Amino acid sequence: MAAYERVAVEIAGGIATVTLSRPDKLNAFDRAMCDDVLEALRMVVASEQVRVVILTGAGRAFCAGADLNVLAEDGAALVAAGKELALLIRGAPQPVLAAVNGPAAGGGANLALACDYRLAADRASIGQVFHKLGLGPDWGGTYFLPRLVGTAAALELVWSARMVPAEEARALGLFDRVVPHDALMTEARVLAESWAAQPPLAVRRAKEALYQSEGATLAEMLDHEIAMQNELFATAEARTRIGQSLRTRSR
Repeated sequence: MAAYERVAVEIAGGIATVTLSRPDKLNAFDRAMCDDVLEALRMVVASEQVRVVILTGAGRAFCAGADLNVLAEDGAALVAAGKELALLIRGAPQPVLAAVNGPAAGGGANLALACDYRLAADRASIGQVFHKLGLGPDWGGTYFLPRLVGTAAALELVWSARMVPAEEARALGLFDRVVPHDALMTEARVLAESWAAQPPLAVRRAKEALYQSEGATLAEMLDHEIAMQNELFATAEARTRIGQSLRTRSR
């Protein structure tokens, strides 16, 4: 267990759970919290013992975005931290699973969208509320949102600045799955354990390839797949698993 002032980290069974921990502020970000989250995520993604990362929030919210009490003076620093966080999550060798336990608003919404998969409680909601403050989407929202829901729906979500309830968010593609609130962390752990059981290098290469495909041609990805498979064929993990599958099939 590692602890910071505004973030809690627990590592068990190859799974790191990073919990935003300012529940009295709905886990809203100030500069100190940005620093804590960045430091915690850098630590867990660099660990060879961590195979999956779960990101969640303490209390009744996932993350309310920026702390309005410091936004006027620290706004530029908070926006810059969003760039670091989004790139860190997308560049992590491990799957990063958002367990969205409650409202995810503004930068908090886009923190969830930066993750590889979003499991949400039925009490959760998500919204691009920036226009309520006279601002535009940040923390990767202009990138993630249209890729998940399409440009027209993305514009509606931004222009309306509304909070989208869990089931609608799932239908739109903002959440990947919705579960009962009381089962959220159990279901997140089950999902994380299934991913953690897979070969870590194969998991890493698959994540890299699927994100790379967003800006590549079919021919480029076919060439990438050939190089990836040749690398993985040479690993002891692949040789062992292929041998086990052959022995199972021959029985």
